[in-house]
Amino acid sequence: MSETKTSPAEPPLRIHLIPVTAFQQNCSLIWCTKTMRGALVDPGGDLDTLKAEAAKRGVHIEKMLITHGHMDHCGLAGVLAKELGVPIEGPNEGDRFWIEGLDNPNTRMGLAGESFEPDRWLHDGDTVTVGDLTLDVLHCPGHTPGHVVFVHAPSRLAIVGDVLFQGSIGRTDFPQGNHQQLLNSITEKLWPLGKDMTFVPGHGPCSTFGHEMLTNPFVGGRYG
Repeated sequence: MSETKTSPAEPPLRIHLIPVTAFQQNCSLIWCTKTMRGALVDPGGDLDTLKAEAAKRGVHIEKMLITHGHMDHCGLAGVLAKELGVPIEGPNEGDRFWIEGLDNPNTRMGLAGESFEPDRWLHDGDTVTVGDLTLDVLHCPGHTPGHVVFVHAPSRLAIVGDVLFQGSIGRTDFPQGNHQQLLNSITEKLWPLGKDMTFVPGHGPCSTFGHEMLTNPFVGGRYG
């Protein structure tokens, strides 16, 4: 008797990373596989590329999610949201001054940008939905005062923006950056999520919290 092979069950969340702008910032296209409704996390630029990638995968974009107010992460988020007729959620209101400054050519870092008002400012303990998925919101200041992280615990996935990188951490020399606050955000908010949690940083390759606990020269060995 021949065996019938079954394919693995479709995961509830899928993610595709799209580096955008000259800073190669990791914009994340995430979607609910049940509804094929999705979100763009940190759509900082290259809007035609972002729309093409969503269309290629049959994903209907229903919102924008923003980790923090730096140009490469959200410079053109307002433009795209208006074009698609979708809301923007995030970051925390501590980054209002960054978002209001997107119109200032002196703060654009050579990138295109336009200020916007998020439809929803986020707070620690909030949740956001994407299709039938629910993601937890963690307020993780330090890189910027209003930085947030999005966590889908069932997928063991966190989208951390510029809080943490493979082998490094976010810069804290920008206005209202705070090095100790950033270390606290990592050790007190991220590490408790578990060593097996995969994270998507704002730039560069993905990693796991466990790997960074062991090897990261800035926070390795720091367990809160």
